[in-house]
Amino acid sequence: MEYAEDPEFCSMIDRLRDEIEKGTGKVPAAFGRLVETGDPGELPGDPEELHRLLAAPGQPLWAREVAAYALGVAGDRRAFEALVLLLNHRDPERCVTAAHALARLGDPRTARAAAALATNELRAAYALLPVRLLAELRAPESVPALITVLERRLPADDPHWRVGLACVEGLGALGDPRARPALEAALPHPRLGAAAARSLGLLGPEHAAERA
Repeated sequence: MEYAEDPEFCSMIDRLRDEIEKGTGKVPAAFGRLVETGDPGELPGDPEELHRLLAAPGQPLWAREVAAYALGVAGDRRAFEALVLLLNHRDPERCVTAAHALARLGDPRTARAAAALATNELRAAYALLPVRLLAELRAPESVPALITVLERRLPADDPHWRVGLACVEGLGALGDPRARPALEAALPHPRLGAAAARSLGLLGPEHAAERA
């Protein structure tokens, strides 16, 4: 893969530049040229080298993120655990990068992990990217998890309404009639109602058979 032509990778390197320059500890040798030039094309192309860096103890977080992303978009499933940890990170920009790579990884465990993160009420503040990833994956776990999360976000004073909005939009995009009751329950919500109405319009006819 030509990383210099990957907009998400270039954006990640721009975001990490300050962290790289101000960080402590030794820069991994594999990333020496990347750090010197800032050119995404200088990322090591050998997946074994990237995996060794990802698995080695004591690596800076930015280096693990870069290695996990590169392996993930290349479909190397050895990046799965690291990407799931990043998907659950408190920094939303790291979550965006991880979700992008996980959507392209092709690992059957991804949807289960995203559903577990999205439905963990103790981490509700960080559920936005797992919710969006579930909608993108269109996996069997997607609709049940999005319905569960949406139902929890229906109280008008819930502080995580943006997560609820992502559920509403995702359920509309998925078009599964099983979402109809939850979307109808969202109609009176001051922040979710308009989107719920749009998503209801994207579902099949009300009398359509529910999907297995």
